[in-house]
Parts: sequence; structure tokens; C-alpha cells
Amino acid sequence: MERFELEIPTTVTEAVDLLPASWDEDGGREAMPIAGGQDLLTVLKEELYAPERLVHLKGISDFGGIRESGKGLVLGALLKVASVAADPRIRLHWRALAEAAESVASPQIRNQATLGGNLCQRPRCWYFRSSDAPCLKKGGYECYAYGGKNKYNAIFGGGPSYIVHPSDIAPALQLFRASVKTQSGGGSRELAISELYTLPADSDVTRETVLGPDELIESVSLPAPEPGFKTTYVKAQERGSFDFALSAVALGVRAQGGKITECRMVLGSVAPVPWQPERAEQEAIGMKDEPESWAKIAAVAMEGAEPLSENGYKVPLTKGLIEKAFKRLREEDV
Repeated sequence: MERFELEIPTTVTEAVDLLPASWDEDGGREAMPIAGGQDLLTVLKEELYAPERLVHLKGISDFGGIRESGKGLVLGALLKVASVAADPRIRLHWRALAEAAESVASPQIRNQATLGGNLCQRPRCWYFRSSDAPCLKKGGYECYAYGGKNKYNAIFGGGPSYIVHPSDIAPALQLFRASVKTQSGGGSRELAISELYTLPADSDVTRETVLGPDELIESVSLPAPEPGFKTTYVKAQERGSFDFALSAVALGVRAQGGKITECRMVLGSVAPVPWQPERAEQEAIGMKDEPESWAKIAAVAMEGAEPLSENGYKVPLTKGLIEKAFKRLREEDV
């Protein structure tokens, strides 16, 4: 890790002024924001970037805490992941979010990592993480995962890069139609979670979000709870704990008279963005809330998947997770 200056501003304005106003040839990396540092410090240790300055956000009080707003909640970007998982209001009304937060890494990391940092973490692809591989994500000319070791890479939305977004929390937030408020030199703006992330083919392939170089996530807004809308989050991982998802499912279902009247589903770790299979959501409406229907919905959700040479297992794995999520929600009603 190279030496850097550390700045600790106490206001948003100060923080934004310390960050670059535009991207330069190095991707605006002469100064970078840091919060919990669980991902950024790893990136720096791997010598993927060598910023001259880190801007620590811990002194900005506006970025912390949880407050009620109307009938929903506003979560500060500096809120610890452990606090998201433990909050009784979130556990009661936004269960999938609490479960997703609780599944992140280890207790030690959850007590240090922040909500905003989890949403903005960089890809875990080993070609991206290796300083010896000049991959497309780092401004190179090739996605080595496409024809190389791609066990953990995308089966949806890939090309020209095949990374998957590693956040557990982002799919759950998208399930609840949450939004983020950001601050930059150009002022504030509000984005739906689904608008925060960008596919590699849609913009600058070196970026995963639409955030500018001086743009910071201030908070996340959760809409009011939806009565009768039951949610859960399930994921598969190689190790029993402290591991990123091989595939994940955030599922929300409302059922009446034994039939599904509403279904929302967001898949994690299968695409460069939280992946929402809208056709499967639509097909679910009117189906009986039973195993045969769950299998059909899961099959529709996986339509269009394009596995690479080593990640075809993600198709049956994700189908199984979808059925598992449906079963978990159905058992709550028994």
C-alpha cells in the first residue's frame, strides 16, 4: 500500500471539495472517500489504486443513524451493517433487508462495514483483484474471465465485462423499491436502487455505479411497509460463514386464497447489477402458492441465462434458491 494523506471533514461540503470534480485518466483516483474501509483498504493493499488522499466520512453527522420519515425509514450511509441487521423495525417490516445484512461476512466485519460502503464495493473477480492482470475493468482490453476462470462470474447481463455485484444488501433494497440520496458538487439527487447500478455494456466499463467522482451516498430511504407482503433473503455460499454469495434471492410475495397476488424477486451474484426477472414476477400472478408453481416461476426466472464455461451450476442453484425462498414464506402461513 502506498502512502496517502488522510482528511476527516465534518461537513458534506468539505468532503465533496476534497474529492475530484471530474474523472481523469486514472479514473479520478487521486482522492477517494472511505467509510468502514472493509473493501477499500483491501483494494489499496492489492495495489489496484494508489490515491494521494483518502477522505474519511466518519466525521459527517448527517450521514449516520436511522430516522423515521413519514411511514418509512431513512438509513444513514454510515450506518453499520450490524445495526441494519439488528434494528427491530427493519426486522419486523423489512425482513429481507435484515436477513441480507445479517448474512454479510463475519460479525467483526458487520460491526465495521457501512451501509453505503456495502452498496459501493468493487467486484470480487480475481482478475480484477490481481494487480498482474490488466483486465477490462481496470482500463485494459480484455475480460479474462470470459475465457478463463469464471466460476463466480455473471450468467446474466454480462459483456464486455462479466463481473457480478457482490452486495447482499443491494438486492434486498431493490426488492423494497428503496432509493438513495446522494451529494456532490452539483448538489443532491435521489436515485432508485435499480438506477444506481449500471451494466458494463451501458456506460464506462470501469464503473459499477452512476456516481460521479465527487458524489457520495448520504442515505437510503425505505418506503412504508406493505401489509401482507412477506419477504425473505436466501443465499448459497461455499463456506458456511464469512463468504460472498454464489447466488442469492430476495423474494417478496403477497398471497390470498392460496394464490399469489403479487411477486417481486431480485437475484444477487448472478449479474453485474441486482437482477430482477420481471417476466417471472408477472407469470407468478394468479398461480397457486405451491411447489409446482414455485418450480415453474424459478424456471422462467432463469430464462435468458448465458453461463460461461465454469459457472453453469448457477442456473440450477438459483432455481433451487428461488424455490427455497417461496417455501420459507409459505411455511410462515402454516
